[in-house]
Amino acid sequence: MNMSHERISILGLGAMGRALASALLEAGREVTLWNRTPGKAGGLVARGAREASSVEDAVGAGDLTVACLLDDASVRETLAPAMPKLAGRTLVNLTSGSVRQARELAGWLERYGVSLLAGGIMAVPPTVGTGGAFILYSGARDLFDRVAPVLAPIGRPHWVGEDPGFAALYDMAALSGMYGMGAGTDHAVALVHAEGGDVDTFKREVLQPWMEQMLPIMVAGADVSESVPDEYNPAMQATGLENILSASGEAGVPADLAGHLRASLWRMRRALAAR
Repeated sequence: MNMSHERISILGLGAMGRALASALLEAGREVTLWNRTPGKAGGLVARGAREASSVEDAVGAGDLTVACLLDDASVRETLAPAMPKLAGRTLVNLTSGSVRQARELAGWLERYGVSLLAGGIMAVPPTVGTGGAFILYSGARDLFDRVAPVLAPIGRPHWVGEDPGFAALYDMAALSGMYGMGAGTDHAVALVHAEGGDVDTFKREVLQPWMEQMLPIMVAGADVSESVPDEYNPAMQATGLENILSASGEAGVPADLAGHLRASLWRMRRALAAR
């Protein structure tokens, strides 16, 4: 592939789709855009992108088609009329979905002679194209090797396996970890606020440095077994979690914000029962 002249068509111009197009234009790629609702491509067209009048037009203009749409159903609905144009080409699907959906989409596309490289974006729109962004890909390794350099400007390419569902799997699992951290920080701030503490000082001087210190330990210690390392002392951890839950209830923090604590307590009790 001649990376600087590779023609890329992007389907979907939500915040993420626009960020992808912007990064590719910045890198000198030839970009064609399509969106179900017209009017979102103006700024990108001014920078050199071309806006297609139809999905068929967009797919026909690209050597590589990138879908960044709402969900799996919208991908199928959008691509259906363009399948004759897409036959024999490659689709990179960066639309969020489940493992099952990715595998079924690969099978559907294969019947039309379309190669699929499934993806998961490990970035938010403002960080696309920056050093911290990376993109999970799954599918045939030779396909990844050909496509990855072309799409490298949007984020560091990371291949996770031949199974087309693995990009979705790793994406969902990583997001689960992120939302777990978000739930913990939301609860922590709610607890401090409920008891009249200085939330800004707490976040800056206590919560962030503590989480930065603990994150590598938490990731390394994550396990699917029923055991907990001895140094964790599950009995002590269980007591501590029960105390936090009691304090949270006494402060009037909504019980729904403490779900992560109950999950941790369940793990510690399970570890004690397995001894």
